[in-house]
Amino acid sequence: MEKAIFPEGAALVFGGSGGIGRSVAQSFAEAGADVAIGYHSKADAAQSLASQIEAMGCKVSVHRGDVRDQAQVEALFEAAVAAHGRVHTIVWAAGPLVDQVMIGDMTHEQWRRAIDTEVHGFFNAVQAALPHFRARGGGSFVTLGSAGHMHWPEKDGLSVAPKASNESLVRGIAKEEGRNNIRANSVLVGVIEAGMFLELTRQGVFDTQWVAEVQKGLALKRWGQPEEIGHAAVFLASNRAAYVTGQQINVSGGYGI
Repeated sequence: MEKAIFPEGAALVFGGSGGIGRSVAQSFAEAGADVAIGYHSKADAAQSLASQIEAMGCKVSVHRGDVRDQAQVEALFEAAVAAHGRVHTIVWAAGPLVDQVMIGDMTHEQWRRAIDTEVHGFFNAVQAALPHFRARGGGSFVTLGSAGHMHWPEKDGLSVAPKASNESLVRGIAKEEGRNNIRANSVLVGVIEAGMFLELTRQGVFDTQWVAEVQKGLALKRWGQPEEIGHAAVFLASNRAAYVTGQQINVSGGYGI
C-alpha cells in the first residue's frame, strides 16, 4: 500500500497511551509520519509505544500533561514542536473511562469530569496549536468523536454529550481557519475492541444482553478494530484529504442506519 503523504513534522496524539489512541499513533507511524505521544498517567504504556514506533523507523517523542490544565497543554505542545520542529496534526484521542449511567442518574462530579477532560481539554489543545499552525502555513485537527451522535446509546451520555460539543467546535474551526489552510475533521467511533470497551466488559458493565442489543443496530455484525480508527484518522490528516474539512467519517459498522 502506498504510504500517506504528510507535511513535515509530527502528528501529536493526545491520549496516545490509551487503547484506541495507541493504535492511532501506530497507524501514523505505519504511514510514514513522525509521532509525538501525549499522555497523562500511563507512562509505561507511552514509553512502550514509543519504542515500537522508533523500531518502525519513525522519529517519536513522549510528553506528559493533564489536558485539563491550560499551562500543561501549552508546555506539552511546545515540547512536541521542539522535538520535531513542527506539529502538522493534532489528534484528539484523550478521554476518561466513561461511567455508564442514565442522564437522570449522572452526578455533577461525573459531568464536570467529562466536560473538563473532553471539552475544556480539546479547547486547550486547539488554543495551543492554532498560532503554530497559522505561522507554519497550516495544519489539521482530527478528533475522535462518537457514533452515538447518529443514534443515542442509552447510558453513554457522559461520552456522547461532551463529544458533541467538540463536533461543533470542529465545524467552527473548519469555517474560521480554512483561510489559514487549517483543516478540522472527526472520526466517529463505534464499538471498538480496545480501550474503554474492553475495560467495561471486564468490569461486567457490558453483559450479553447489552451485546445482543447493540449488535441489532449494526449493519456489519462485528466489533471494530482500533486500527480501523487509525486508518480513518491518517487519511483525514494526510495530504490526500487536503480539500476535506468540517467533515465526519463514521467508523462504526453502520451503527444507527
